[in-house]
Amino acid sequence: MTANLRIADDHFHDHCGVFGIYGHPEAAKLTYLGLYALQHRGQESAGIVSSDGSELRARKGMGLVEEVFTPEVLAALPGTAAIGHTRYSTAGDTALVNAQPILIDCNKGQLALAHNGNLTNANEWRRRLEHRGSIFQTTSDTEVIVHLIARAGGRNLTASVAEALNQVEGAYSLLLLTREELFAIRDPRGFRPLNLGRLGAAWVVASETCAFDLLDAEYVREVEPGELLRISRGGVESVRFAPERPHQYCIFEHVYFARPDSMVFGRSVNSSRERLGRLLAREHPAEADLVTPVPDSGVPAAIGYAHESGIPFVMGLIRNHYIGRTFIQPEQAIRDFGVKLKLNPVRGLLAGRRVVLVDDSIVRGTTSRKIVRMVREAGAIEVHVRISCPPTIAPCYYGVDTPTRAELIAAQKSVEQIRDFLGADSLGYLSLESLRRAVEDDRGCYCTACYTGTYPTETPVQLEVAVQKSG
Repeated sequence: MTANLRIADDHFHDHCGVFGIYGHPEAAKLTYLGLYALQHRGQESAGIVSSDGSELRARKGMGLVEEVFTPEVLAALPGTAAIGHTRYSTAGDTALVNAQPILIDCNKGQLALAHNGNLTNANEWRRRLEHRGSIFQTTSDTEVIVHLIARAGGRNLTASVAEALNQVEGAYSLLLLTREELFAIRDPRGFRPLNLGRLGAAWVVASETCAFDLLDAEYVREVEPGELLRISRGGVESVRFAPERPHQYCIFEHVYFARPDSMVFGRSVNSSRERLGRLLAREHPAEADLVTPVPDSGVPAAIGYAHESGIPFVMGLIRNHYIGRTFIQPEQAIRDFGVKLKLNPVRGLLAGRRVVLVDDSIVRGTTSRKIVRMVREAGAIEVHVRISCPPTIAPCYYGVDTPTRAELIAAQKSVEQIRDFLGADSLGYLSLESLRRAVEDDRGCYCTACYTGTYPTETPVQLEVAVQKSG
C-alpha cells in the first residue's frame, strides 16, 4: 500500500522560522541557507521574497527548503534584500495559500510579511475587518496584520506598522520587507526569539543564531521585546512601538524547539538542556546501568543526567534522519510502524540492562509508550522514563501546535497513571521550579502556561466566549 502520510509523532511541532538579510548581492541565496538552518522550526512550506530596489518577487512552495528552492528558482529572486519563512501550521490550514511570506500590493506599496507566532485575537479582528469590507486570501492569522497595516493612517510606514501592531495581541516575531527597507519586529512580551546579526556590510535577522553560524555572520544582539528595527541604506534605526509589558519568553524553546547550537533569549540552548538533565537526576535518581536519550531532542538532557548521576551515557536508540515526509507501508500491518521508521534500538547495549530513558516531553503518550515497548523488546530488564520538563497540562496559544487539553495525557492522568500507560518501571518529570532554575528565570520572564494553565493574555477561547456573551 502506497500512502502519503505524516509519520507518527507525539512531540509538539515547531512553529515557524524567519530569516532576513539586507545589503548583500546574494540575498536570496543566503536566505535559502538561513532557512536551511532553521528547517527544524517548520517542514510544511517554505518561501522567500526578494527586493532589487524596484520590485518584490516571491517564490513559495510546499515541502522542505531544499525541495522548494532549486538554483533556477533562486536565480529568479534578484536583489540585495530578502526575507524567508519556513512553516509548520499553528494557525490556518496546511495549504500553499497559507505559505509565507505573504506578499501584497496596497496603498503602502509592495509589502511582504513573515511571521513566527500566533495572534490570540486574530479571529476577532478577522470578523471586524471582513465586516468593514476586507477580503482575505488565506486562513492564516498573519493576514490580519497585513490588513491592519494597509488600513493604518500613520505618517509613514513605521508609524503605520506600530499602529497596526498595537491593535493585536499575542506572539509575533515579524520580518517586513518593502522595496527599500527591512523591518524586524518583536511583540512586547517577547514570546518568540528574534536575533540581529552582521555579515560584512550586510545586516541579518533570524529566529535562531544557528542560521548566523552557517553564514559566518556575527551575532550582534536580540531584537528586544516591543522593539521595531528599521534597516535601510542609512543603517539600523530602533523604535519602541509599544508600551512595556512583562516579558513572557517561551520556555519550551529551551526544552525542545530551538537547536542546541543556538543562542535563544540570550542563553545557550545546549547549556540549558544539559542543566535540565542534571537537575532531573537530582530530583528523580534511578538505580540503573545506563542512560540513553530519545534522539535527537533528548540528547543534551540525557548527557546532563548521566554526568550528574554517574551512570554511563550510551546511544541506545538510533534515529533514521532520511525518512522524509512520505513512505510506503506494507499491506500487512507492522506494529509501531511509524516509530520503527524513526528509531531502532541497539540491542547489544540494551539487552539485560536497567535503562534510564530520557526525553524532553510527553504529549499524548502514545509514542512514548511505543518507545518503552521497543526498549523492552530489545532486552532491557527495567525502563525508567525521565522527562526534562514538567507535565504538559494545557495547550499553547502563542505559536506552538499543541493538542487540546483533552488530548494531553498529563491533563487527564496522574503521573502514576501515565507510568502505567507507558509500561515503564518508573516515571519522573522535572519540576517547574527546576525548569526555571535551569534557564535562570529569577525574574519570572518565561511563559510557562503549558505547565500551569495560567496564561499571560486572554486566550482565543476566552475571547470567543466574551464575543458570544456580548452578542
